[in-house]
Amino acid sequence: MSSAELKEPTIKTPRPEDERVSPLKAVVYGIQHILSMYGGVVAVPLVVGSAAKLPADEMGLIVAAALFVSGLATLLQSLGLPHLGAKLPLVNGTTIGAASTMLAIIAANQSDPHRAMRVIFGAVIVAGVVGFVLAGLFARIRRFFPPVVTGTIIAAMGISLLPVAAGWVMGSDPKAPDYGSLTSLGIALFSLAVVLVCNRIKVLAQISILVGIVAGTLFAAALGHADFSAVNHGSVIAFPKPFYFGAPVFEIGAILSMIIVIIVTLMEVMADLFAVGETIGTEIDDKRVADGLRADMLGAVVAPAFNSFAPTAFAQNVGLVAVTGIKSRFTVAAGAGVLILLGLFPWLGRVVAAIPGPVLGGVGVVLFGTVASSGVKILTKADFENPHNLVIIAVALAMVMFPIGAPHLYDNLPTWLSMILGSGISSAALAAVLLNLLLNGRKGLDK
Repeated sequence: MSSAELKEPTIKTPRPEDERVSPLKAVVYGIQHILSMYGGVVAVPLVVGSAAKLPADEMGLIVAAALFVSGLATLLQSLGLPHLGAKLPLVNGTTIGAASTMLAIIAANQSDPHRAMRVIFGAVIVAGVVGFVLAGLFARIRRFFPPVVTGTIIAAMGISLLPVAAGWVMGSDPKAPDYGSLTSLGIALFSLAVVLVCNRIKVLAQISILVGIVAGTLFAAALGHADFSAVNHGSVIAFPKPFYFGAPVFEIGAILSMIIVIIVTLMEVMADLFAVGETIGTEIDDKRVADGLRADMLGAVVAPAFNSFAPTAFAQNVGLVAVTGIKSRFTVAAGAGVLILLGLFPWLGRVVAAIPGPVLGGVGVVLFGTVASSGVKILTKADFENPHNLVIIAVALAMVMFPIGAPHLYDNLPTWLSMILGSGISSAALAAVLLNLLLNGRKGLDK
C-alpha cells in the first residue's frame, strides 16, 4: 500500500460563519444588526446634506441612497463573489471617516451645492479605484499586526466609538431644551438595563439588543420623548436615480484628500476583519483580507452612481456579534435585504429614524464596549514580560484619546496630516504598527 493510501482523508471543519439559520431567525437577527447601525448610516448623508444646504427632498434622496448602497455592499461582503467579499458577518455602511474631507469640498463650492456633490462623488470614485488596487498589498502586510498591535487597534476602535453612544444620549441639538436632560439619561439607562437583563435570559440573549431598542423606544414614547409624526410625510416608494446631481467632477485636490481617507479606511476595515474573525473564532488569512478589502473598495467605486458615499465595514456590528453569539453571515445578508428595502421604501426608513437617540446610546454602551473588550481579549495573547509592549499600548491608546479630548488639537497641521491624526483609530493603528517595528524589530512580527 502506498504512502498516499495510508494518509487519512482530510475532513473539512465547518466554519462558524457558514452556519445556517431559519429564514425567520435570519430576518430577526438581521433587523437587530440594522437597528444597531442605522444611526451611523444616515449620519453621513445628513451631515453632508445639511452642510451643502440641500432641500428636504434631496436630503431624503441621499439618505435613501446611503441605505440602498449599504445594503448592496453588505450583501457582497457577507455572501461574496470570486475574489470579492470576505464572507463574514460584517455589515457595511457609509463611513463617517470621509466627512471632514467632504465638508471641505462643500466649503470650496458653497455657491453651487450640486457641483460640490459632483466633486465629492468624483473623488470617491477615483479613491475607491486606488483602494481596490492597493487591497492585495494591504493583505500581505498582515504580519505587521501581531496580538499587541491587533488587540490595541481593536480596543481603540471600541474606545473611539463610545463617545458616539454618549452623543446619542445627549442629543443632536445643543440648543434643544432636552439636550443632556435627566430624562434622556434615564431612557438610555433603561435601554441598557433591558439589554443586560435579556443577556441573563437564555431565550432572549441572542436578541437582547433588539429587545432593548424596542423596549427603550416604547419607554421613551410613554415619557413623550419619541416623535413618530414625520413617518407619514413623504413618498412611500422611491427608486434610486443614478447620477441625480449630474456627472462626477474630478478635481485633483479633492481626489488626493479622498485617497488619504481611503488608505486610512483600508487600515480600519482590516482591523474590522481581524476583529470579527477573533470574535467568531474563524481564520482570517491573506486571501480573505484581500477579498474583504476589495469588496469595500468596489462599493466605494459604485456608490456615487447611486448618489451615495463609500460604504465600509461597521465596527459596532462586530460588537453585536460578540454580544449575541450569532456568527452566521446569512443573518447579516438578511439584514442587507432590510437595508435595501429601507432604501427603496423611505416610509420604513422614517420609522427606524424615529428611534430616539438615547435608546441607541444605551444599547451602544454594550455594543461599542464589547468591541473594546474584544481588543483586550486579544491583548492577553501578547507578551507582557516585554516592557516594550506596554509602551506600545500606552502610546497607541493615548493617540485614540487625543482627538476625543481635544477635537481641535491638530487643526494647525497640514490638512492631510490632520485628517490622519484626527481619526483616533488610524492614529492608534499607525502608532501601534510603527512602535512595534521600532521597539521590537523583527522579533515583534507575528508574536
